[in-house]
Amino acid sequence: MTLQHELLRIGSKPLRADAERTVHTILEAAERVLLVDPAATMEQIAEAAGVARTTVHRRFATREALIDALTRWATAQFAAAVDGAVTDAAPPLVVLYRVTADVLRVKIGWGFAMNRAGSSTDPEISRVHANVLEECDRLFRRAQATGLLRSDVDIEWARRCYYALIHEVTQGGTADADIDTLTTLIVDTLLRGFGTDPGRAATGL
Repeated sequence: MTLQHELLRIGSKPLRADAERTVHTILEAAERVLLVDPAATMEQIAEAAGVARTTVHRRFATREALIDALTRWATAQFAAAVDGAVTDAAPPLVVLYRVTADVLRVKIGWGFAMNRAGSSTDPEISRVHANVLEECDRLFRRAQATGLLRSDVDIEWARRCYYALIHEVTQGGTADADIDTLTTLIVDTLLRGFGTDPGRAATGL
């Protein structure tokens, strides 16, 4: 099952276009407000979204239901970012840059929700993250097979370090960060730790 299918699985049943726009507006407002104040109320979220409190309650029965929906929505964006970037049609180095940048956009843009997703027990969210992990390992194996990563590199360890680098650069103070700069920092650090020839690899773009 592709990550795009996972995106569909964790979403709610289809809404009318206007209702879907309202839900997205509420979720975007919830992310902004909760990132600043994790204890923010439904009323504060409604005010930030520019809708009536009753509108928020009509879509989300409780504050916890709203936060759960926000977490699932952010996870869906994460899955879509990986699904759209990882392909066998492009060289591993190109894919590595592309998926890193796209994942950073989601993790920075949905910081509150993505941090919460990391500790979620929702089985669908866990399944999406497991699929992302498999995609990452597959990309790293391609990178190793093509000589971008050294032949003696342990793929699991390389992936764990890659995850740690992404986590580190998204923790605080990154709202206005330049995604391209952060992407280059992560990929350069990864390849200088595990790569065969960083200078030669850079020319492969």
